[in-house]
Amino acid sequence: MSHFQPWPWPRVLAHRGAGALAPENTLAALRIGWNHGFRAVEFDAMLPRDEVPVLMHDATLMRTTGQQGDVTARSAGELTVLDAGAWHSPAFAGEPIPTLVQALDFCREHSIWPNVEIKPAPGHEVRTGAAVARVVASAYADLADTGGGSSAGPHARIPLLSSFSVPALEAARAAEPALPRALLVERIERNWEAAMERLGAASLHVSHRHLTAVQAAHVKRAGYWLFCYTVNEPQRARELLDWGADAFCTDRIDRIGPDFA
Repeated sequence: MSHFQPWPWPRVLAHRGAGALAPENTLAALRIGWNHGFRAVEFDAMLPRDEVPVLMHDATLMRTTGQQGDVTARSAGELTVLDAGAWHSPAFAGEPIPTLVQALDFCREHSIWPNVEIKPAPGHEVRTGAAVARVVASAYADLADTGGGSSAGPHARIPLLSSFSVPALEAARAAEPALPRALLVERIERNWEAAMERLGAASLHVSHRHLTAVQAAHVKRAGYWLFCYTVNEPQRARELLDWGADAFCTDRIDRIGPDFA
């Protein structure tokens, strides 16, 4: 799908909603990012006990809610009443964990394009990949041209699913093959092209810290999109774009604006 087609989405994304300016993976973060002019975001989706995906990065609750226990041990209803904002700053105290549906509804209302990272808790890779894909497909069902197998490429409003988990991406593909997918890696390994082909992935998402100009050129020559995370210095962002990177996410939305690229 991605072979030598232009990247169809915004090129600068607010990481986890609003980077460092708001509590990650919350509607408040999406709102802050939107207020800063961002019309593209990245956020994480995880599966709780009742398999209603919520926005969460960690498999445990302590860092962002101060609560003990695992995300998978609670239902979405139990999770969405927790305070996921006070850890960031008093201004966000009481901000709840949103469901994936709520986040996607906000994105559609505000014309924000989301990169949804499938973030499975250990042992829940397949179920998480399938569930997240189904929720995303349902939320965008009115856009008939999802483009997963189309030579024209994906619709400019259709979310991109990404994950470090190959089983999660395989499950997402089986559940909703038309949705575009991206493989997340920390470093580009020798077998990356075989993995991309096996997954039917359109984009390779790599830590910018471990990317070289030679590797970037190789990815682009192979016909894949190249996305970098998490880029917080304008000089580095410009270098990556010069290397051919299609897009990147940033925590420093106060320093790198949505029109940087």
